[in-house]
Amino acid sequence: MKVSVVVVTGGGRGIGRAICQRFAAEGAQVVAAARTLAELEETRRVVEQLGGRCHVQQTDVCVPDEIYSLIETTAGRFGRIDVLVNCAGIAPQAAIEELEPALFTTIMAVNVNAVYYACRRVWPVMKKQKSGVIVNISSIASVDPFPGFAAYGAAKAWVNTWTKALADEGRCLGIRVFSVAPGAVETRMLRDSFPTFPADQTLRPADVADMVHSLAQPVCRYATGQTVFVRRQGD
Repeated sequence: MKVSVVVVTGGGRGIGRAICQRFAAEGAQVVAAARTLAELEETRRVVEQLGGRCHVQQTDVCVPDEIYSLIETTAGRFGRIDVLVNCAGIAPQAAIEELEPALFTTIMAVNVNAVYYACRRVWPVMKKQKSGVIVNISSIASVDPFPGFAAYGAAKAWVNTWTKALADEGRCLGIRVFSVAPGAVETRMLRDSFPTFPADQTLRPADVADMVHSLAQPVCRYATGQTVFVRRQGD
């Protein structure tokens, strides 16, 4: 399958921006989506500076209609969607007594509900073209959450299970589904919660992007449903 159109939620910075850069480097039409327009414009600038093609669509993944608009606009413009990367996520640290209902609801809206809505909407597009790859960004917290990350870890565990089940549905349709679960990645999200985390123990966003890109290639066509853990050696 030639990857020509890639949609990346959470494409405004960090891992999402690196994923946009990775696919654009090989000539894909990349559509970056995020809530903050200024961050999206910076992603576009970085990608185009390196000779790639990047389109942006301001999207709040907590709003289903905005997710649907992202998928419909992309499919309408390019006629297909080859890869969807659900990268948008939040990971606020809060012990159970501090985990207010509103915060819990937001964690689930971004890390769970948005994945559901995006997958559901892109499914008929990929089904019609008889091909497609969905990569959901999970986390090592899905199996080993730090204290204070109960909600986040549980949400990512849902992503892993959702991935496996969806892959079984898509197997006969030509649709492959994966999760990529990194350890600590050098991003603002990490530093917001762990400002003193040792830099020599973190992954680069590009490391995660490389794995996402690899899973979209034909060589991984028989590995659908897998959650791939990416971590520094010795972690």
